[in-house]
Amino acid sequence: MNDRAALDLLLEHGTLSRTRIGKLTGLSKPTASQLLARLESAGLVVATGTTAGRPGPNAQLYSVNPAAAHVAGLDVTAEHIRAAIADITGTVTGEFELPTPGRSRRSHGAVEQVAQAVDGAVKAAGLHLTDLHRIVVGTPGAFDPSTGRLRYASHLPGWHSPTLLEEMAAALPVPLEYDNDVNLAAVAEQRLGAAHGHDDFVLLWNEEGIGAAIVIGGRLHRGRTGGAGEVGFMPVPGTPLVRHVAKANAGGFQELAGCNAVLRIARELGLAVPRGTQAGAASALLASAAADTVTGNDGGPQADLLRHFATGLAIGLASLVTVLDPELIVLAGGVIAAGGEPLRARVQAELAELAVPRPRLVLGGVPERPVLIGALQSALATTRDEVFDTSR
Repeated sequence: MNDRAALDLLLEHGTLSRTRIGKLTGLSKPTASQLLARLESAGLVVATGTTAGRPGPNAQLYSVNPAAAHVAGLDVTAEHIRAAIADITGTVTGEFELPTPGRSRRSHGAVEQVAQAVDGAVKAAGLHLTDLHRIVVGTPGAFDPSTGRLRYASHLPGWHSPTLLEEMAAALPVPLEYDNDVNLAAVAEQRLGAAHGHDDFVLLWNEEGIGAAIVIGGRLHRGRTGGAGEVGFMPVPGTPLVRHVAKANAGGFQELAGCNAVLRIARELGLAVPRGTQAGAASALLASAAADTVTGNDGGPQADLLRHFATGLAIGLASLVTVLDPELIVLAGGVIAAGGEPLRARVQAELAELAVPRPRLVLGGVPERPVLIGALQSALATTRDEVFDTSR
């Protein structure tokens, strides 16, 4: 327990002296010295220099050995696979991005893509595949624990074979874990972002699709088949009832407040829709509308776009907060982030009129690659538990 406490403090502070570790842990100087010697002998801690510029003799400084372990995280979409390597301290040491438009729908195509992305990131970090302790892969949808098949993500080619996980394990002989991309974004927010210190929150994600992550008592709630949070399929007022949602890969909330809804509302208001992907065009429209609102123009079609979209988001959120009553809602994903504070404020005001619980709404605090960052953080949490266990 003392060893782990010291390692966690070193991760938090970067470097510490023996005296400082002793004060923070409540250990005596001799015990702190024995602890550090033990950790240094185990290859978990390294001496990194001495204090300088202070009265008295210089003190030896220690830090966690970055080479003690390495992990990989992947963010898989229909357009690309992003991979990154981090050392045990969380420092990213290598990255690689593999575009995947129009690639094979066969499972071995997906396996090859993942292996290629991992290999590129490993080489960028100056490592070998065998140096990795764990890989966490983030995908849309979720792998059903009873069948091993990916569900809720029919738009992801090559990822629906019942043997995919076995093929992936054979190609990458490293402990492999899979999680929903929105769940991993929530992990990033909980560890490093707007939900830090919160044990009960909902993250609403809006990019290519709408999804949610539900954290209760500090733990992600995944549901029996991994489908908890697939709120894009949720029936909501104001949209036609969508049946056979799995085949349609669409649902009421997605139609009401997804990126496609932004484009529809913009056209109805007579706004020009920029070229590009749906998510990119929606983000551009909302960013422009938010900027227009900030300058005081709150009466034109752009302001109407922001209001209509905020109402759609609030309608879906009303169902979530009525059932879950979370203390915090994190609004994340590129489409929501583009609307910024003007959009957040409107959603908060609308939600106050539609639901009895009134959780605080905040914008995500990990704007850059949250799914990838969450995959790394998830891999690091498990790996640190294993590597830092000096009792074995």
